[in-house]
Amino acid sequence: EACLQLLLSVLFTTCLFLGTLLYAVAVVALSWLPNQRLYAVARSWARWHLWLLKSFCGLRHTVEGRENIPPGSHVSMWKHSSAWETIAQAALFPPQSWVLKRELMWIPLVGWAVRCLKPIAINRKAGAAAVSQVIEQGTQRLREGMWILIFPEGTRVAVGETRKYGVGGALLASRAGCKIVPVAHNAGYYWPRRGWVKKPGVIRVVIGPPIEAANRDPKTVNELARTWIEVEQRALT
Repeated sequence: EACLQLLLSVLFTTCLFLGTLLYAVAVVALSWLPNQRLYAVARSWARWHLWLLKSFCGLRHTVEGRENIPPGSHVSMWKHSSAWETIAQAALFPPQSWVLKRELMWIPLVGWAVRCLKPIAINRKAGAAAVSQVIEQGTQRLREGMWILIFPEGTRVAVGETRKYGVGGALLASRAGCKIVPVAHNAGYYWPRRGWVKKPGVIRVVIGPPIEAANRDPKTVNELARTWIEVEQRALT
């Protein structure tokens, strides 16, 4: 059974790789479309691969708290423990601009497609300059009607672990006068950050109540988001 699950996991990963290349070609070819319509291609990519994941590996998901997604454009903060949430977020939330490391933009074809979707690509070693870039570009994206997706720990962390939460997302939300929507999930248990095997089961995604950031201290807002996410993470594991 373990060997079969490994085989199916490798098959899914192969399909994910090839499917991502095909969708990247589509995004680049359709880059002239308005961003909302172009993002529909990314949503289709996400939904297709979530379906493949369920079909091949027996790994599906449930979502709690959809009612906590407010109208308008806001900042979502996700726990980052797996590759799963990088796929799922496009299917579960309104169109988002992703805060990501600039090196991802250098990947041939895939990086070009990501660039077309208006991410905020930062140099994580740039410190204050990177935070300023998130605020400047993030404010513009919010005005354009896009959400901002941030993994506040900056990288994937193993299940049960945590890192310092960067304050950039809270600072952006405070300056822009919008909300932060925290998201917790247990995808890292089923799809570890290292390893090929995707375990069968049900990933639980919990969307938390929006946190008002307008006219509030960003450090306070960031701590509220961190506390909610980490407490919920412990409840999910």
